Amino acid sequence: MEGYSIFKEKIYKMIGIDLSCYKERQMKRRIESLITRNAFDSYAKYYDAINKDTKLLQEFINYLTINVSEFYRNLQQWETLEKEILPKLIVKNTKLKIWSAACSTGDEPYSLVMLLSKFFPLNHIDVLATDIDKEAINKANIGLYTKKSIENLPQEFINKYFSKVSNSYKISDEIKSRVVFKQLNLLEDKYPDNCDLIICRNVMIYFTEETKSKMYHKFHDSLNNNGVLFVGSTEQIILPHRYKLTPIKTFFYEKMF
Repeated sequence: MEGYSIFKEKIYKMIGIDLSCYKERQMKRRIESLITRNAFDSYAKYYDAINKDTKLLQEFINYLTINVSEFYRNLQQWETLEKEILPKLIVKNTKLKIWSAACSTGDEPYSLVMLLSKFFPLNHIDVLATDIDKEAINKANIGLYTKKSIENLPQEFINKYFSKVSNSYKISDEIKSRVVFKQLNLLEDKYPDNCDLIICRNVMIYFTEETKSKMYHKFHDSLNNNGVLFVGSTEQIILPHRYKLTPIKTFFYEKMF
């Protein structure tokens, strides 16, 4: 299908998402699938449609941002976070500044609050959670999840912090109140400062190597001294010293200074 280059330029002007930062073959395949599904036959016609129809535009953003999430995704890594990473961070800080980047529908930041409740009273816990997708953030604020999405959670958390609503599970307000959700474009916007822990998992795989390099530098700059970056299970950083990061456990990198 012709016209991808012009489409990329128009999308950047329209919504500030730079499709050049994503792996091209993968992204083209996803977008062309969406174009065909909506019965268009060119990038130009599809752009004209999403420019006029906010529902189509939101569908495009949702599809683009690939919202796949669950509580305690990759359970072993959460156990490492609990037993080895957090205790070291807590020794140096009475309160942690934590950023959950590309948080999707909130499973990850809510998992964090529940885990942190083992170390701190709930009213001492604050997590910043960001995503580019407004609809995902809206779902996170509602806090309603499927049985499958919570199956990795420790049963104690399910019993304590969820109530059953029909076939779904609603997270308690006391957990929800500890997370602030904001819209943030990782490719364009300023990153938060002075973070003790940044979690950015299962999103870097979609970006080009050049884009990933820029983002790792920005994550480094966002961390406090000895702050930790926690990445996804397919996203080990090659030569992390280039970004002044040092591996402390698989998928966990500490800021060098």
